[in-house]
Amino acid sequence: MNNIINKKVRFINLELIDYQYGWDFQEKLFAEIIDIKVQNRNFAPESQHPTHNYLLFCQHPHVYTLGKSGKIENLLLNEEGLQTKGAKFYKINRGGDITYHGPGQLVGYPILDLENFFTDIHRYMRLLEEAIILTLADYNIEAGRIEGLTGVWIDHLAQNNPRKICAMGVKSSRWVTMHGFALNVNTDLNYFSNIVPCGIDDKAVTSMALELGHLVDIDEVATKLKTHLGNLFEMDFVEAPEKALMQT
Repeated sequence: MNNIINKKVRFINLELIDYQYGWDFQEKLFAEIIDIKVQNRNFAPESQHPTHNYLLFCQHPHVYTLGKSGKIENLLLNEEGLQTKGAKFYKINRGGDITYHGPGQLVGYPILDLENFFTDIHRYMRLLEEAIILTLADYNIEAGRIEGLTGVWIDHLAQNNPRKICAMGVKSSRWVTMHGFALNVNTDLNYFSNIVPCGIDDKAVTSMALELGHLVDIDEVATKLKTHLGNLFEMDFVEAPEKALMQT
C-alpha cells in the first residue's frame, strides 16, 4: 500500500497516433509505475517515492484489437480483407473481446496507480462509464449501463434498440491500470460490420454524430470528458509534453 498518496495526473493528448506507438507508450509508463512500487518495498515509509499517474487521449488509424478473452472468429476479415480496408489487427493484453478503433473516435488510456485513489477495479470501471455518461448528457444524449455488459449504451432502459456508444477494456496489475475506453464521436461505423463487436452479435453500435445528426467537435468532447474524469476521481491534472515523457 502506498504511504504517499499522489493524485496528480499527467495529461497528454496524443491526437492521431499509430496503435502500436500508443501501446508501446502505455507499456513504458505502466512499467515505470510498477518499478517504483517494487522499489518502495525496500524503503521505510518516509523514504518511499510517490508513483505517477497518466491520462492519455488519442485517436488511431483504422485498427482492430482482440483482448485476452476474445475469439479470433469475431474478426470477419482475413489478411487480404484487412489490407483492402486499410486496417491493422493486434492481439493485445487487455480484457474483453474484439473492438475497432479509428479516426473520429476518442480513445482514453488512464494509466493510474489506483492506490493513489481507491483499490476497487469494479468501482474504477463504473467511474469510467460514469464520466462517459455525464459527457454524453452534456450533449443531451441519454446513456447508461446494461447489466452484465461493460461499456456505455443508448436505449439502456427499454432496450428496444440498444446500441453501444463506448467500449471499454482494461488491464490491471498491482493496482496499476492501462488500456481504457473508446467513445464513438464521429466514427465511421461501417468498420464495425467487419467484426462481432465485443463478441456481442445482437446489439448495434452507434456514435454521437449518428445520434445527434451532425458531426461533433471532438476536441470539445475531450475537454468535457477530461473534466468529468477529474471530478469523479478527484484528479489534479498536470499538462505533460509527450517528448519529455518518452525521454524519461
